[in-house]
Amino acid sequence: MATSRERLRAALDHRDPAAVPVDFGSSAVTGIYVSCVAALRDYYGLEKRPVKVHEPYQMLGWIDEDLRRAMGIDVVGVFSRKTLFGFENKGWREWDFRGLEVLVPEDFRTTTDSEGTIYIYPEGDTSAPPSGRMPVGSAFFDTIIRQPPLDESLLDPEDNCEEFTPVSEEDLAHLKRAAAEAEASGCGILGSFGGAAFGDIALVPAPFLKYPRGIRDVAEWYVSIVSRRDHVRRVFERQCEVALANLARIHAAIGDAVDAVFLCGTDFGTQRSQFCSVGTFRELWLPFYREVCSWVHRNTGWKCFKHSCGSVEKFFESFIEAGFDIINPVQCSAAGVDPATLKARYGSRLVF
Repeated sequence: MATSRERLRAALDHRDPAAVPVDFGSSAVTGIYVSCVAALRDYYGLEKRPVKVHEPYQMLGWIDEDLRRAMGIDVVGVFSRKTLFGFENKGWREWDFRGLEVLVPEDFRTTTDSEGTIYIYPEGDTSAPPSGRMPVGSAFFDTIIRQPPLDESLLDPEDNCEEFTPVSEEDLAHLKRAAAEAEASGCGILGSFGGAAFGDIALVPAPFLKYPRGIRDVAEWYVSIVSRRDHVRRVFERQCEVALANLARIHAAIGDAVDAVFLCGTDFGTQRSQFCSVGTFRELWLPFYREVCSWVHRNTGWKCFKHSCGSVEKFFESFIEAGFDIINPVQCSAAGVDPATLKARYGSRLVF
């Protein structure tokens, strides 16, 4: 009988895996909301204990080994050392999340206003402006835009590159430990190392930085794709340079411990259409995606994982040309996203 890792590798190689490999929780885009993890633990009759919120931006819950086995999950993740709000997942403590007892990292620092809105702070520093808010009735944090008025004459692409830095020895040591733990599980492994998400709108406002510089407003960034395209291209050039160097150092540290790498979560689709034309994608994004995926395929045994919500079938040929092997998700509620059609057209070249 095939192991979980063997099933995943067979699927990624377009071979019959005998059973479809299951992934819940191996990345920020395949995770489960914390209250759902708690409910699943109850459903399967597992030990009652608070669930860890390991990805606070979306309030995703950590899936322990007992739940993974109960659900038949085949894939685990190797995550970066820090969360999207810039603090580490360590020093776990209890927190009352609107009636649900959960565990959060020690630097998960929040305040609540008179209307019940919860605010969270970059690096857990409450002396800095909050970088996320969760209104009453919301289930996750919205990014707070903290961009001062733009002076066109002072715009510098380097300001939007301050988060793209060489991977540290501390980060490499963390990834090496996490990869070893993941290998010991016997599951397939998806690595999330960060750094290659060109223009990911969840990252543009930089909720992990205390005082971000550059173009950080969501609407202003989308406008810049048209009105400041050379500026955006220069940001991507610097980001790509750093990402390639970091991937080389990470691979030197962990080798082929992971089966696939989650490279980019930039969304190109809305519910009914797209955020840009195929032409714009090919001009602005494709060269950098191709460079990163080509490096991965030349130098590692990893497969390349791309996330994009929405109606994105128009981009699939370009995704394939870029070198992506895996597309997530298949958002069946979006226009033109029919699983049978996608399988027939792209199933020999993409894994969904």
